[in-house]
Amino acid sequence: MASGAEAKKVLFICLGNICRSPTAEAVLNHVLKQRGLEGWEVDSGAIGSWHVGLGPDRRAVNVMKRHNIPMDHKARQLTKEDFNHYDYIFGMDHENISDIKARAPKTYTAKIELFGSYDPKKELIIRDPYYDDDDKGFEKCYEQCLRCSEGFLDSLK
Repeated sequence: MASGAEAKKVLFICLGNICRSPTAEAVLNHVLKQRGLEGWEVDSGAIGSWHVGLGPDRRAVNVMKRHNIPMDHKARQLTKEDFNHYDYIFGMDHENISDIKARAPKTYTAKIELFGSYDPKKELIIRDPYYDDDDKGFEKCYEQCLRCSEGFLDSLK
């Protein structure tokens, strides 16, 4: 492996799993590929069940296409099994972290962290662009996820 980072299992969680978390999933997979890192398992899920089975928001897909990053995901909800399957469960904001911890079994092995804690610009909250009228918030979300993905991988060296 190029950076010496051991393969991990990473799960991104946001409220509905159609904006921020599938963007983070796609971006981390892209950065892993760029770095020549193999064997990682990266997925994303939701706190709520509203969008289960649906693809990402069209605006998220458009932003990923502009950056030549493949995005192929169907929304799913966080499960109890996820807490012992994944090494890291990343929430996009403090409310996500609270919801994740509230759904956790009594014992689990995953590290639950705010994805933004890896942002070198210290923007802790990954912007939720769901209610925006255009792609600008999705572009911001992409930029944050790119910085956080790089920062996370760099922290494992």
